[in-house]
Amino acid sequence: MGKEGFLSPKAIGNRIKAKGLQKLRWYCQMCQKQCRDENGFKCHCMSESHQRQLLLASEDPNKIMDNFSQEFKNDFIELIRRRFGTKRVQNNIVYNEYINDREHVHMNSTQWETLTEFTKWLGKEGFCKVDETPKGWYIQYIDRDPETIRRQEELEKKKKQDLDDQERSAKFIEEQVRRGQGGREPEEAPVFTELKRESEEEKITFNLAKGSCSSADGPSKASVALGPSALKAAGSGKRKDAPSTSEAKEKKKKSALDEIMEMEEQKKRSVRADHWLHPGIVIKVVTKRLGEKYHKKKGVIKEVQDKYTAVVKMIDSGDKLKLDQSHLETVIPAPGKRVLVLNGVYRDTEALLDSIDERKFSATLTLDSGRMKGRRVDGIAYEDFSKMA
Repeated sequence: MGKEGFLSPKAIGNRIKAKGLQKLRWYCQMCQKQCRDENGFKCHCMSESHQRQLLLASEDPNKIMDNFSQEFKNDFIELIRRRFGTKRVQNNIVYNEYINDREHVHMNSTQWETLTEFTKWLGKEGFCKVDETPKGWYIQYIDRDPETIRRQEELEKKKKQDLDDQERSAKFIEEQVRRGQGGREPEEAPVFTELKRESEEEKITFNLAKGSCSSADGPSKASVALGPSALKAAGSGKRKDAPSTSEAKEKKKKSALDEIMEMEEQKKRSVRADHWLHPGIVIKVVTKRLGEKYHKKKGVIKEVQDKYTAVVKMIDSGDKLKLDQSHLETVIPAPGKRVLVLNGVYRDTEALLDSIDERKFSATLTLDSGRMKGRRVDGIAYEDFSKMA
């Protein structure tokens, strides 16, 4: 007969079985208790503590579900922020790491039935950027932390200051070179050109200046007709280290093209901003801190303060609220309505909404103002445009 106690084989076996994840069908979310088998789960359901929890939940079941949903969402987003940051990652990978914690909130006790539905909700609410691929859904966390934004602005200021220092140093060096030359303009380098003739019958003539070896009674200039052998000899005497004109032109064109591509890339990076508020657009309040009276209600931005704060006039009640950018989201109207582009290359441009791609969370717009009026643009994200008041 085995010994009883903490180190008995039975006690050790029970602790081993209790480690790790167990079957979800035998887990009670209300009591947060994991049962080992069907019999244990049945006994737990008949217990007095479980019956008491059911009575509490029956008073306001929607509130209980909202609490579980809020806790699940907060833990899931916190895991993405701390574990993956702003990297693009598959939603199944994040979910598998999330459920490794035995005390996690199970999805079947929340308002979302599937992980795909929860992923779409994250993209719609603006917590993450989501996109669907043949391998599944991918999510990317959107970091709106004020400390992170401040750090990025400091890095941009530092880069700009470094560029200013480099330009100042380059101008100083140019001034020193000019002073060293005594104020003279730098001589232009000789340009080598190919020897060509317009027609095959035309003869090429050279006007040779009088050299030291020429006779005193000879003419000062002579016009000499050269044959094919002379041309061949002249061609063989060309400097080997001088690049041909075609190669020089090709190299020059290539470098100019590279410069244009770099300028376009810098322009695309510079036009993207982390603030999108603009007066005169219709927005929706997404925060629950103001109560159900304003949650999911629409309003019009009357004034923008400090780029990230807006004074909003509610459409239904006419109340004026001062809200942060993170508590608002854009409003997508029906096709054919006027919208305003809030971010990207076409920022502050009015347009007409042509169509909506619900799978990619984007739309097709026809620009209605500016230099590119009439141009059709695809792939504009939901958060980059909003309905005009």
